[in-house]
Amino acid sequence: MYTHSIILSLIFANLLLFSGLPPTAAAGGSWRLLQRNVGISAMHMQLLQNDRVVMYDRTDFGPSNLSLPGGKCLRDPTAKIKVDCTAHSIEYNVITNTFRPLMVLSDVWCSSGSVSPDGTLVQTGGFNSGERRVRTFKPCSTCDWKEIPLALSARRWYATNHILPDGRQIIIGGRRQFNYEFYPKDRATQNVFDLRFLAETNDIGIENNLYPFVFLQPDGNLFIFANNRAILFDYTKNGVVRKFPAIPDGQHRNYPSTGSAVMLPLKVDAKFIEVEVLVCGGAPIGSYDRANHGIFVDALRTCARIKITDRNPQWVMETMPQPRVMVDMLLLPNGNVLLINGGSAGAAGWEIGRKPVLNPVIYHTNNPVGKRFELQNPTTIPRMYHSTAILLRDGRVLVGGSNPHAGYNFTGVLYPTELRLEAFSPSYLDPEFAYLRPAIQFPASSAKLRHGQALKVGFTVPGKVDSTKLSVTILSPSFNTHSFSMNQRLLILSTGKYRLRGNKKYEVEVTIPGSGNVAPSGYYILYLVHKEIPSVGIWVQIG
Repeated sequence: MYTHSIILSLIFANLLLFSGLPPTAAAGGSWRLLQRNVGISAMHMQLLQNDRVVMYDRTDFGPSNLSLPGGKCLRDPTAKIKVDCTAHSIEYNVITNTFRPLMVLSDVWCSSGSVSPDGTLVQTGGFNSGERRVRTFKPCSTCDWKEIPLALSARRWYATNHILPDGRQIIIGGRRQFNYEFYPKDRATQNVFDLRFLAETNDIGIENNLYPFVFLQPDGNLFIFANNRAILFDYTKNGVVRKFPAIPDGQHRNYPSTGSAVMLPLKVDAKFIEVEVLVCGGAPIGSYDRANHGIFVDALRTCARIKITDRNPQWVMETMPQPRVMVDMLLLPNGNVLLINGGSAGAAGWEIGRKPVLNPVIYHTNNPVGKRFELQNPTTIPRMYHSTAILLRDGRVLVGGSNPHAGYNFTGVLYPTELRLEAFSPSYLDPEFAYLRPAIQFPASSAKLRHGQALKVGFTVPGKVDSTKLSVTILSPSFNTHSFSMNQRLLILSTGKYRLRGNKKYEVEVTIPGSGNVAPSGYYILYLVHKEIPSVGIWVQIG
C-alpha cells in the first residue's frame, strides 16, 4: 500500500505533467498556464496547510469577473460601487486546480497578514472601511472570511506583519503610521508604540518606507529595513539594539521604489547561527515623481547582501542580469532564491511601471560573488504592479495578479488587468534531474513536532545517493503582497545519523530547532534535498 505522503507525491507529479497548458522549452525552468480567468486579480496571496491558496484584491475596484454565491452582496458606503455582488477574494485548490469565491466585508486594499500557529490566516488593515479591521480565515472547504471591526488601534495601510515566538503577530508601520502594535492584544499591548526609525526614514513629500522588510532573529529581536537603512529592534523594550550602515548606493528599496528582500536560510546545526539578509532591486531616487510626469527611469540593477551577525557588518553589492522594480523574492527549498515578476523601469503605482521583466532569475546563495545569478526561461505574461508569487509544496511557484489600474481594465492599456494564474517550475524540476529527486516516505504529512525533537525522515531516491549532499529544510509559507513575502523563513536542520534501510530506501535523522525565536510555532513545509534537487514537501506543525 502507498503511504499518504507517497500518494500525494504522485498526485503532485501528475499535476506537473497534466494541469493547464503545455510547458515552454525545458532548459532553465518552464511555465504552465493553470487558469485563464480566476475572476479577480491576485494582489495578495497566502498558502495554507490544506494546499489551498487564499487570494484577494480590493473591494472598491468595482465589479470583478466572479459572482458571489447565493445572492450575496457587499454593501460598503465608502466604496465607489455601494452594492457589489461580485467576489474580491478566492480560495484556489492547488491539488484540483479549481477555485471558489470568498466574501470579504471590508476593503482589503494594500493590507497585510500572516498565519497563526493553529493555521488560521490573520489579515489586518486596508483602506477606508478596512483600515482598522482584522479578518480571519480558517482552512476548510466551506469556510469564509470572518471580520472583527476596530480590532486595530491605528489605521494600517501598507503595513508589515510578522509572527512572534509567542504566537502573536506584530504589525509595523503603514501610511503615516510611524509605530507598531500587536494582535491579539492583552492589557499590556492595547496601545500603539512609537517607532522613531520609521519617521527617520520617511522622505518628505513621499513615504519611501512603506511595507518595511521585517525578519525575526534567532536572538528574539527584529531586523527592520526601511528606505535604505536597517536596525535590530527589541520590540519587548521598544528599543533599538543596533544600527546597520545604509546601503552604499543610498538608493530606495521600499514602496513605491519597491525592491524586495529575504533573510537567507538559517543553518541551525550550530550554537551560533549566522544571519544574512539580501535586498534586491528598487528604483533610483526621484523615479516615482518622474514616472508620474511620463519619464520612466531604469530600475536598480543591484542587490545588497549583509551578514548582520558580524561584529562590523557591511553591505556587499552585486549586479543582477537585468534592472528590476516590483520584484518578488522567494526562498526555494534548496536554499537558493528566486527573483520573479516586475519591470525594469518606472516605479510601483498606477500606470507608472514599464518594460516588464519576463525572465525569472535564480540566485545561488552559496556560489561566489559574480557567479550567483542564473537566468530562467521567460513567461509571456507581464506581471507588473500588484502581482504576486508564492512557493507551493511541490516546488513550483504560483504566479498571479498584475493590475496597475485603479479599477479592472482589460482594453486600451499597456498592461491589462491580469486574471490568469500560472505556475513556474524552477530548473530543479527539469526532467533531467528526476534520477536525483528524493521522495519522502515518513513522517506522515501533517505530523505534529516539538521544539528540540529528534525526527527520522525516511526517503527513496531513484539513482545513487550522495549522503554528503543531503539536507532537510523546513519553510514557513509567506504572505505575499507588493513584492514582499512576510513571515518567510527557511531553516536548514541539524542532520545526524544516515543509514540505508533497504533497496533504494534511506533514513536520516534531524533535529527540530529548540527555540521559538528560530522556528516560531506553526505550520511548515518539510523538504528533503539531494544535490540541490528537492522532494515534494510534507506539512508539519511545530509547537
